[in-house]
Amino acid sequence: MDDVPWQRLESVLGHSAAAQLRQALRDLVLRGRAATEEDCYPLYDCLSRNTGRVAPAATAMLPCVVALAGVPDTGDTRIALVQLMASCRAAAEADPDRADSGWHEAWRLQRPRIQALLDDPLPAVRREALPLAEGIDALLQRWHAEEDPAVRLPLLLALGTAATDCDQAGSVQRVRAVLAGALRTESPVMRVAAVHALAAFDPQAAVRELDLLVEVLSDTGVRGQFEATWYIPDVEGAFTREDVIFWTGHLFQNFPHTALAFVVRLIGAARRTGDALLCRAALDEAWRLLVERPSAASALAPLAGALLADPDAGVRYRAAHLLAVLGSPATAYAEELAALLDDPGQDELLEGTVGDHARWALTRIGDERALPGLVEYLYAPYRGQWSRSYVPSDPRLPEVEDVLIPLRAHADALLPAVRELLRDDGVGGSLTRCFLGVLRAWGPDAAPALPEVVALLDDARCSLDAVDTLVAMGEAARSAEPAVRGCTVLDHPGNHHKVAWAAWRLGGDRDTALARIGGALRTGEGPLHGPVGLLGDFGPAAAPYADLVRDVMDQGDSWARLVAAAALWSITGQPQPTASVAEEYLAPIADGGDAYGTFLDALHLLADIGTISPAARATLRAVRESDRRLSTYRDYRAFARDQEIRSAIDDVLALP
Repeated sequence: MDDVPWQRLESVLGHSAAAQLRQALRDLVLRGRAATEEDCYPLYDCLSRNTGRVAPAATAMLPCVVALAGVPDTGDTRIALVQLMASCRAAAEADPDRADSGWHEAWRLQRPRIQALLDDPLPAVRREALPLAEGIDALLQRWHAEEDPAVRLPLLLALGTAATDCDQAGSVQRVRAVLAGALRTESPVMRVAAVHALAAFDPQAAVRELDLLVEVLSDTGVRGQFEATWYIPDVEGAFTREDVIFWTGHLFQNFPHTALAFVVRLIGAARRTGDALLCRAALDEAWRLLVERPSAASALAPLAGALLADPDAGVRYRAAHLLAVLGSPATAYAEELAALLDDPGQDELLEGTVGDHARWALTRIGDERALPGLVEYLYAPYRGQWSRSYVPSDPRLPEVEDVLIPLRAHADALLPAVRELLRDDGVGGSLTRCFLGVLRAWGPDAAPALPEVVALLDDARCSLDAVDTLVAMGEAARSAEPAVRGCTVLDHPGNHHKVAWAAWRLGGDRDTALARIGGALRTGEGPLHGPVGLLGDFGPAAAPYADLVRDVMDQGDSWARLVAAAALWSITGQPQPTASVAEEYLAPIADGGDAYGTFLDALHLLADIGTISPAARATLRAVRESDRRLSTYRDYRAFARDQEIRSAIDDVLALP
């Protein structure tokens, strides 16, 4: 170590950090058996771990790290050092251009000592050294010698990964033979691992072995064996059976029918044996399947309905959540959900109670039993603070607006509480803009809240939201026109265009507003697409600006082009070229794209125009028949978005 010019070596954190390496290595040597994993942390900071880079300092210190990793009886440091070597090797192989020029030669010189770690007396070291094995032959040699189950299992998985990356048929066949033998003769947990290893290079293996997977994963007597043996390198601790269920579900990603059968059978087994942990894990897989595959709902909704009466709170919680996100299928279980409104059951690390999700499920089907006190109930977590605390993963509770906006039919019952909270929350309140969004979506039905909305026009933080809400109220908000003209907004051209447009919509002078907005488009004042979208509302009166709108349609970006096409149709009353432009946004979705926002806008535009070409009709039929959620969301919002888009597709397909 003393012969290495540490000060001149670059580490991933720069030159100054390289000197820390020498001191850290010296400390490891001097502490000997007393050294801990924490003593290795300076090495992590200075080398390639999680950076994707191998710096010159890593090359210089490799002999020291290899020597320390091979010294017996030095505590947890050996495992950490082996993990560090594996990280450096992976980085160098993933991107050779980011590896120091001397790294590969340094590794070659240390190769015998590194490979010797595969035969180390300590099982944990042998396990962590598996990523250091050079090829399938080295892994197979280790397999035939290895006796420790907690090393043999990750060895199987490593063989599967190695076969995936191997182009030598003979080597792959040898791996297949080992895995086939493991399927016949090994312990139940090892047999599941063999399926995972096979599926790495033979995806159909998981489908063929579905019976085995369900049998072992649902066997209560085997559950504890997973935590005794299912380890993988560089992961602290063993995997539980429930962890393995999660990873097993991924094996069926391209086999939706088998994925559904896997979930349904696990739930059935859990109900027969009263295995609550299995049922929770299976319901989690049901959620992940449902969020991607609408077709799974018909099989899973009845199971979720039956599980509302399960004695385990975690199971009831997940069942209520599944019914809530599904919406209309929950109608058949309204009585059972209503009986759970006061259920305080919870699940660790998940948000809300069983009763919370049951209430949400009832709102999704418009059941009036969920309405009393609903607004105050939704507001409670925000009272006295800016936002509620929740985990970002699912299952979780929906945002307030996602609960209230679909309840427009019940606006009369909900408005008094919304108005009261708007008065209490006021400008800058945690849910002020949220409630404005709800009122905007309710449109004329929200008219009784006119005073509360007008009171918010004097603060630039929410005045534009208030303006949009007043316009959405329609005729009932005409008295607010003077207040809108004088509202407070940030001094930006687009904001002033919006105010002029809104004042006209509420009864103000049309020609004045049109001249201002059209003039802004002509002079290029403000964002280009803003005036274009507003011009469409003026209809034929905006004819003097039709050529400018057409220019935006021809030259604008994707979003502005569609907005301009809609405005041009409104101005000219001519279906073309607007319909053709709108139809351009359909095919990418049929081809697997995810621009669902413009897709939905195009659908609404085509429905307004009232015409669709045969080719576009065929495209929409293909999208409607596809078994995928039409949403970029992968949480509860995916379901509502998918339903909204599919409803819009049906509207367009219903056109003559």
